[in-house]
Amino acid sequence: MVLFSTRLIFVVSLAFALHLVLLQNANLPVFENKIIASYVINTLLTIGIVFLIFKLKKKYTNQVGFMFLGSSFVKFLVFFMVFYGAYKADGNIETLEFLAFFIPYSLCLILETIHLSKWLNEMQF
Repeated sequence: MVLFSTRLIFVVSLAFALHLVLLQNANLPVFENKIIASYVINTLLTIGIVFLIFKLKKKYTNQVGFMFLGSSFVKFLVFFMVFYGAYKADGNIETLEFLAFFIPYSLCLILETIHLSKWLNEMQF
């Protein structure tokens, strides 16, 4: 669990730095569109979800897939509660707003999926 969290934080931090550099090089606003909140919230949600699934995997072996799907619902709920209102305030979600959320979301989802699929393949049913 600690190894996953460390790897996730490292990869997300690297992506965040690259994201900021690309924004700055394109002369676009660097710390707009809740970019910091997006990276932090997505990372913390992913760590929390993986930790919860890890703790519950032995007790609810047959429901691990459903827990993973439920975690996606939680992430969408957080998106609508924290980000959607700010992004849609002007009536349109701009590309930079979309990317500020979608890059960390998709990166965390990919890493979470890879890690959980490895766990599932190692589990004995």
